[in-house]
Amino acid sequence: MTTNLEDRLNQILPKITSSEFLAADGLGNEIPYFIFEYPPEEELRICKHIDFLLEHIPKHKPILRVDHVNLFTFIVSHLNERNKLDKAIEMEKKKGQEHLQKQLEKILHPQKIAPHLAELMPPDKTDLALMSGIGSAWPFMRASGVLNNLHKFTGMMPLVMFYPGVYDQVTFRLFGKIRDKQKQDNYYRAFRLIP
Repeated sequence: MTTNLEDRLNQILPKITSSEFLAADGLGNEIPYFIFEYPPEEELRICKHIDFLLEHIPKHKPILRVDHVNLFTFIVSHLNERNKLDKAIEMEKKKGQEHLQKQLEKILHPQKIAPHLAELMPPDKTDLALMSGIGSAWPFMRASGVLNNLHKFTGMMPLVMFYPGVYDQVTFRLFGKIRDKQKQDNYYRAFRLIP
């Protein structure tokens, strides 16, 4: 898997800086959201590769405006801005993660959070968005919930989500085990970035 992962990682930079990718050619008016799935144990390697991409994209495509959002960092910042972070930490210590998750469901509901998340990658100032931190953000946020609600604000801006698990273009399985709980009518389809 390591060699295969390395081959796939090496294909990302030329793909995401290509004119065809950035123009969403061949997607048939589908929203240009892409998933790069990887084994969860390779998280540190993926973080380093995202840093590599952010450093090298300007060398390949100087005019390309790229934003990177770490979903976990966003959650922490979002709670902190609302003076809820310290309370959340104390609540988890006293009552556990399940209780905390129930209490944060309203604040971190995908419909409520999407506009705030979109502020970090406004489509009028961003040509390409990269998203990471999906595994760290679980169980408070799920990939499918984010994508289902974010597209209303990002429009046709290409977004690449780095996903620690399995994505078969129908379902997400975080860490290769945990399946996203989505109602059938909330189904979201994104494309695999590098098969």
